[in-house]
Parts: sequence; structure tokens; C-alpha cells
Amino acid sequence: MISPEIENRIVKFVSKSANAEDLHTLEEWILEPQNHSIFKEFVKTHFAITMSMSNPDSNEIRERLLKEIRKEKQSRFVHTLRSVLKYTAVIIFILGIGYFFGNEFINSASEVIVPKEEAITLQLENGNIKVIKEDGTTEVVDVNGNVVGTQEGTKLVYDKEAPIEKLVYNTLKVPHGKRFDVVLSDGTHVFLNAGTSIKYPIKFISSEKNRKVFLNGEAFFDVTKDEEHPFVVNAQALDVRVLGTKFNIATYEEDATSEVVLVEGSVTMNSEDIALKGESAILQPGFKGSYDKSEGTISTQKVNISLYTSWISGNVIFRNASFENITKKLERLYNVTIINNNEQLANESFNANIEVNNESIEQVLGYFNKVYQIEYTIVNNKIVIN
Repeated sequence: MISPEIENRIVKFVSKSANAEDLHTLEEWILEPQNHSIFKEFVKTHFAITMSMSNPDSNEIRERLLKEIRKEKQSRFVHTLRSVLKYTAVIIFILGIGYFFGNEFINSASEVIVPKEEAITLQLENGNIKVIKEDGTTEVVDVNGNVVGTQEGTKLVYDKEAPIEKLVYNTLKVPHGKRFDVVLSDGTHVFLNAGTSIKYPIKFISSEKNRKVFLNGEAFFDVTKDEEHPFVVNAQALDVRVLGTKFNIATYEEDATSEVVLVEGSVTMNSEDIALKGESAILQPGFKGSYDKSEGTISTQKVNISLYTSWISGNVIFRNASFENITKKLERLYNVTIINNNEQLANESFNANIEVNNESIEQVLGYFNKVYQIEYTIVNNKIVIN
């Protein structure tokens, strides 16, 4: 059941009269799992009401919506609720409502942003580069012509029975604006985020002590258990060691920290400076380990893991993130260049959900333009925020 207080705040949100307290309360309410099954019919009702009124008045809409909400207390939640708060720099994006109000968020800039198109590539052991088409069904062969893997759409699957007797590596590179998967020869499934590269053996050799791969960027690992051969991810100056588990690693070169978030199982984090500083950490599920690249130190904290793993399904979540951090991720997600000349904006913090698969960069920028009156121009396909 929706309380009268929440009903009122929802109506204020839809009618664009919600204040900071309203949005904060709604955000906390939406994050509760038991509240994820209300709202679909309500949003549909609001859309029907506004379209059927020749001269819609916000007060009349508010009254009619209140009446409809009370009739639809058992309705299901639409994928997401979107909102923004101007002066406190709090953004609530909840997926889906843009379908109904999307036209209001389109930026008036006359020039269209055309994200750069780059190909996913696979570097073979002999140095040859193979372009991977996202809808392809090609085979991966070694230097002797043996088939060691096959492509299944957006996933590359390696054969554990391939006739390989020595350690030979491939390197898969996923450019900005794309995502891709690879299933290694031991069955480990790796989800690769935009701007990520991973170097891995085309077949793990049983005589090797570890199953080791090298990562630059962000990936989610679902590791096949093998107690005799620990799985090791080398993330620049950090080694993450596991037996069989699920975890996320973000280790972009330009970021000040490398972050490991554990979903299940157990992982050990070791920095290169461990001999000097003794820096290591064992994570438990629900915890994040952060490796400070400049200090060589590791810290841990309990987190909401969904904030760090939702990108796998195309939903990127920010919580108390700086605008600088958001623009950096937008560049990776959409393969665009963003130049921010607004120093005050750079220091603001935001909460936001962005559904990358269904929202264009113009729509995302449109939210900022409409609610924050942020001016931007497009110069040679670069987004310049003033």
C-alpha cells in the first residue's frame, strides 16, 4: 500500500512541483525492494490524462492523479522514475518514464551529436588484429589453423578441448560505446564494459599454477571454481586472486583508484607494494576494496553491489558522484568527447540512473539543459558545456 505522504510526493514529482525533501523521500522509498512493484498504471494514467486535456492545468492534473493513484495502489512499478533537483544537485532517474515525457527533454541544439564508431578487436598470438562484429559468428583459430573459439553474437567462447599444449594469449579490446562478453576455456564468463581490454590464454594449461588474465578497464567476472588453479586478475599494480566467485573490477588507467566489488565467494587483493607496506585485503560479499594507485594502499567498505554491477544490463547508476566523474563515464559509455568549462558544476554531486541502451547522449544532456539551464554547444562533434 502507498501511504498518503508518498502519494502526495509522487504527484508533486510528476507535476514538477517537488522540492528537495520530496525528492529525497521518493529516492529512499524507490530504493526499497518491496516498493519495486507499483507505478506502471499510474504513469500510464498520467500520460492519458495530460494528452486528453486541451489546456492541461497542473492543479487539475494533481487532483485527478491523486484520485487515480488511490484506485491503483496495487499497480506495478514502471521500469524507472526520472527526476532532477536543481539547487541541491540531486538527480533521480528511474528508468522508463522518459517514454511518456521524452519530448520535453530533447535539447534544442541544432547540431546532432554523432558518437564515434570503433570496432571491437581481437589481437591474436602472432600479432594479427581481427575485427569482431557484434552480430558475427566467426571462428577464432591459432597459428596452426586449429579452431580455439567461436563467436556467438556479442560473446566469444573459447574451447576447453582445443589442442593447445602451451600458454598462448589473445587480447580482446572493447572500445568506448560498446560492451562485449568472453567465455574463457575454463568456462569463466567475463563481461567487458566500454573502454576495456583483457589479455588471456586461449587455453588454460593444467601445468600452470594459476589461471591468470590481465585487465585494463572494467569487467564483471563469473569465475569457474578450480581449487588447484586459483584465478588471478592482474589489474595494473593490483592482483585479485580467487578460486571461484563473482566480482566486479574497475581499473581504468585514468582513474585514481582500482575498485573490486565482491558479489559472492571470496577474493584476495594484493598490491605490488605488499612487500614494503604489507597492503592486502580479503573481501567478503557485499564489500568493495579500493586500491589507491598513488599511495599503494587498500581500503574496504560495505556497499550496495547493484550500484557497481548494473552496467552489465545497460543501467548505469551514480550515487553522490561528481559531475566530473559522470562526464568521464558518459564519454566511455557513448564514445563522445565532453569539455566542461563550468567550474562550479564540476564540483557538484549527483545521484543518477542512466539507461544506456534506451537513452541517447542528447537525451541525457537534455535533462541537464532543461532542469539546470546548463548551456552546451556542439563543436566538431565535441560537447562543450559552458
